[in-house]
Amino acid sequence: MKQNGTAAKELSISVNMLGGFSMEVSGKTLTDDINRSQKLWNVLCYLIVHRDRTVPQSEFISLFWPDENSANPVNALKTLLYRVRAMLEPLFPQDMPPILSQRGAYAWNPAVRCTLDTDRFEELCRQGQDAKRSDEERMEAFRQALALYRGDFLPKQGGHMWLVVLSTRYHTLYIQAVKDYAALLEAHGEYQEMVQTAERALTLDDLDEELYILVIRGLVAQGQESAALEHYQRATDILYRNLGVTPSDELRALYSRIMDTEGDLETDLEVVQNSLRETASRPGAFVCEYGFFREAYRLEARRAARSGNCVHLALITVTLPGGGIPELNVLNTTMDRLLDVIVSCLRRGDVVARYSGAQYVILLPAANFEDSTMVMERIVSTFNRQYRRNFLKLVYRIREMDLS
Repeated sequence: MKQNGTAAKELSISVNMLGGFSMEVSGKTLTDDINRSQKLWNVLCYLIVHRDRTVPQSEFISLFWPDENSANPVNALKTLLYRVRAMLEPLFPQDMPPILSQRGAYAWNPAVRCTLDTDRFEELCRQGQDAKRSDEERMEAFRQALALYRGDFLPKQGGHMWLVVLSTRYHTLYIQAVKDYAALLEAHGEYQEMVQTAERALTLDDLDEELYILVIRGLVAQGQESAALEHYQRATDILYRNLGVTPSDELRALYSRIMDTEGDLETDLEVVQNSLRETASRPGAFVCEYGFFREAYRLEARRAARSGNCVHLALITVTLPGGGIPELNVLNTTMDRLLDVIVSCLRRGDVVARYSGAQYVILLPAANFEDSTMVMERIVSTFNRQYRRNFLKLVYRIREMDLS
């Protein structure tokens, strides 16, 4: 290796990679906010991450020039490393070059000691997950770890596989730390911090249902049922639209718990009636969450058993012309349009809910099979007429309510 200065001399620097790259050297700071090429930052960060070994030229080339028809990738790498060194030069002493080279390989100077936020983050997560420690020690470790996680690993540096692997690793560690920390907070009655912790995690991963469950549980524990209901509705909408999945039994159980919660005692019946009154001018079917739909179904079943009226249940599904579920980016728009058509085609006493990413379930009280079929045909024909360019297919099924 080519190295200037004495081997005994050392320099300690601080490097952050969570949420973005920054390097602090003797009071001077370098960040990836500077407009430089992704490859330049990638090569620098790769050397720092692998600072405990020598990296061959062939490894760099396979990572950063895999599919390019470069006449001389070795020279391209040398040029890039020259630019990296030039960028680092103002930060380091002349006798302490951060990058060393030998024939066919490069390495981070072992005399330049790096303190990485990722290493500290991992260590704090290990401490938090150590069941032999006290709850207070574990909570403090998690608190510090989550404060270190300012965002995912090197988010500005593209989708290179080595970055994706590490980003996934740290992101998974972070989400698990949030869940473990939230469980400890819940056990100690720290519901406000529990909610804040899970809500911050949702800004980085809004497709994790368990995080919504933590937020909702924390809000319910604080008596904030309205806020909990808003989060439930947001969760179900995001899960439908992005994953095409229905809420889990645990999430729906929380919904039932929210709806069953009693408010303050109210002695004025008019106040109660006003809180329940629906806008009289609102046309069409009643749209609700599936958890409420199930309760409406049970109520209608009791009423039909007593009165002898006929009640039918319908399920309408959006499919590809040859069958199968469409891509979510196409499906979501169609589902929004279909709901508008369903509401406009149904009576005010009918009830509709989202059953899955591609389905609506409809309750048709006081309607026989022929009437129910006519209603569903009207929905299909109206939709096809209004959205003629839509290539997706509507399929429905009708069944009489089981009163047994």
